[in-house]
Amino acid sequence: MQSIPPPPRSIPLAINAHTATTALGAGLHAHRQAIRDRRSGLRRNDFGDVPRLDCWIGRVEGLEQAPLPPELAEWESRNHRLAWHALHQDGFLDEVRGAVARHGATRVAVLVGTSTSSIGETEAAYAQQRDGRIPDALARVLVHTPHALGDFVAEVSGARGPCLTVATACSSSAKVFALASRMLQAGLADAAIVGGVDTLCGSVLYGFNALQLVSPEPCRPFDANRRGLSLGEGGGFALLEREPRDARGWLAGYGESSDAHHMSAPHPQGLGAQRAMAGALARAGLAADAIGYLSLHGTATPANDSVEARAVAAMFPATLHASSTKGWTGHTLGAAGIVESVLALLALEDGRLPGTLHSSDPDPACGPQIRFANEERRIEHAMNNAFGFGGNNCSLVFSRA
Repeated sequence: MQSIPPPPRSIPLAINAHTATTALGAGLHAHRQAIRDRRSGLRRNDFGDVPRLDCWIGRVEGLEQAPLPPELAEWESRNHRLAWHALHQDGFLDEVRGAVARHGATRVAVLVGTSTSSIGETEAAYAQQRDGRIPDALARVLVHTPHALGDFVAEVSGARGPCLTVATACSSSAKVFALASRMLQAGLADAAIVGGVDTLCGSVLYGFNALQLVSPEPCRPFDANRRGLSLGEGGGFALLEREPRDARGWLAGYGESSDAHHMSAPHPQGLGAQRAMAGALARAGLAADAIGYLSLHGTATPANDSVEARAVAAMFPATLHASSTKGWTGHTLGAAGIVESVLALLALEDGRLPGTLHSSDPDPACGPQIRFANEERRIEHAMNNAFGFGGNNCSLVFSRA
């Protein structure tokens, strides 16, 4: 890897609240229990109209029967239903309202990531058009924009600071942590709601299937016989502030890079991935051997897993416990960064390091860092990798509270 000057140390930010909702259930308790019991949230594809793709998905239960409140009806979409549901878990909105009261609404930023926003609602609108005209009930400008999620979270939370929606494919809701760090350090905000939401829709399922990336069986990351990914949906949020208030952990550092190599394939030597991980370690002021758990991007596609494992083996000692949690949740796309950050924070808090579900036959091309079994061990620092199409990479380092 070409030598570049290390970035300066970051000012750590307290993570004063966090939550996630996925196919495993709503809130932190459901995710703790599923990791402990090694219970997957994947199910045979039962989403959308017949005929359905022969695959497995991580679907959030009950969204079809959970419309938004009447006062938010103009925001109606599957993505916003999931955002609403996720925001109401683990007392998160109460913590946000406390931050608004402490700092003032204009000093609380909303920084969220998504890869498809409310495109499922847009698909439905086009499917029901007549003579080139979308029905008035479906022509809702608030929903049919890439920034719909950011606007919705600002509306629900009462935060009126800078509001941005990041759409960098599967790194989207990891990059918002980096954005929040820069924004708070620059004095543009005193607190930030970070997170992301992505839901299943036809464009997601059939789009990834067209790329021949969808597995007909539950995904098996880093397994020698892996056949591709299992798509999922999820949403999660975290509240970042400079000062800890019963902090659940710290954002210690972040690293970002761009492969500039290919539209969808990673750099074959994983140079961009290595730069992102090295940048996160440098900003956290940590050596590689300080990381106790690494949550890998680990999509179970042949190219992604082998490249990421090669990059990890080049940087970390064999004692590192590294795994992919996508066998639990599926690949939640733009929500993967926040969902897997929450799981990394739970590993820090509980000392339970997830393995790699469904995988049993290690790929000999992957290094000893890749673990399939859970492990019980107290750790001080964890890293999360989120790598998106186009080689858009982000790594985050978290530390114990």
